[in-house]
Amino acid sequence: MTQADAAPEAARSVHASLERLHKLYPKLIDLRLDRLVRLLADLGDPQLSLPPVIHVAGTNGKGSVCAFIRAIAEAAGLRVHVYTSPHLVRFNERIRLAGSLVSDEQLAQALDEIEAVNAENQITVFEAITAAAFFLFARVPADLCVVEVGLGGKLDATNVVRPAACAITSISMDHQDFLGDRLEIIAVEKAGIIKQNVPVVTGFLAPPAMGAVEAAAGEAGARLLRRGRDWDVVETENGLRLDGLDLPRPALLGAHQAENAGIAIQALRAAGFDLAVPALALGLKSAEWPARLQRLRGALLAQLPAGSQLWLDGAHNPGGAEALATQLAAWDGPTTLVVGMKQSKDVTEFLLILLPHAAQIIAVQEPDQHLALPVPEIIAASGGVAVPGPDVRAALAQITAPTRVLICGSLYLAGEVLKLDEVK
Repeated sequence: MTQADAAPEAARSVHASLERLHKLYPKLIDLRLDRLVRLLADLGDPQLSLPPVIHVAGTNGKGSVCAFIRAIAEAAGLRVHVYTSPHLVRFNERIRLAGSLVSDEQLAQALDEIEAVNAENQITVFEAITAAAFFLFARVPADLCVVEVGLGGKLDATNVVRPAACAITSISMDHQDFLGDRLEIIAVEKAGIIKQNVPVVTGFLAPPAMGAVEAAAGEAGARLLRRGRDWDVVETENGLRLDGLDLPRPALLGAHQAENAGIAIQALRAAGFDLAVPALALGLKSAEWPARLQRLRGALLAQLPAGSQLWLDGAHNPGGAEALATQLAAWDGPTTLVVGMKQSKDVTEFLLILLPHAAQIIAVQEPDQHLALPVPEIIAASGGVAVPGPDVRAALAQITAPTRVLICGSLYLAGEVLKLDEVK
């Protein structure tokens, strides 16, 4: 078999492994650790043989913080493993090995090992891919490992690591069916990543959430580094000022990214990586994270009238909507929103926050969008203000004058949009 033949064969092997694993335990989410703890023990506990780990939880901003940590550390010449979720286009996006996305061949081999050791015991796909990530991380040399929580924290599959530092980003209402219907209860779940005597960094949190985090940190004897008390970051005319250091404006757009950048830097410091200013500056300027106020310039933009702008953001809950509303208010001129959401999300509250800042709202449902909310339900949640797309291409075709368009509402929609935007 040639190398060209091997690549698609490995991709097919990955897909087949994931299909088989899904049949072992069809539930997509089941917040328990016993299945994964058993599997990891049978694998030799690779999660205990990782380079220093920074564990990142929160409702919004987790991925951006991970992106900043990686970019800054790599700017300093460090080799960085990263585990994030969900992926947008390719499953491989979830795992970076010492700076490079895991290859199909590496992922296929790891999943084969996971399946063999698991011996058809119950395991969720997320647990299996988490085990595969730790299995690979333990075998490839690196200087730092960045691990993003999948859901919650306390019972999330990633909460088997022994971190050097933890970071908790903004906390707001989301996944109430799994985490609870009050902010302080959700915060307790997020704070479940805090470990004995391990420092934890937070940004600004609402009082009920901060109270839960403070209580967890106190019980664990963990040093709590709170923005506004132990560190701070402010926007300046030319960028950011972090604890007296002048730094450039982050590459990731949005007022909320100043805090995410600050959390990333403080988490690195708490983990023992006190990096020089040039690395901090280069990392902030080079950080990339798809579908977070990402400007699109591909096939979909070509559908819009000349002079238009097209943006993509994966915001899908009230906290994300607040961040988007701030950006919409800062932009000059009108913005048309193209919105597609997942069935379990609070679409009414999401739209209520964004409606005052939108010139028009077009509701969409892509055919391959995971658990997509039907277009009529989005329109109803908007109070009849939104109009049907019914899909992204048809929505863009309705726009006849140059304008700014923002597609938002779901990371799953974002993945489909990025596929559509590829120039063939």
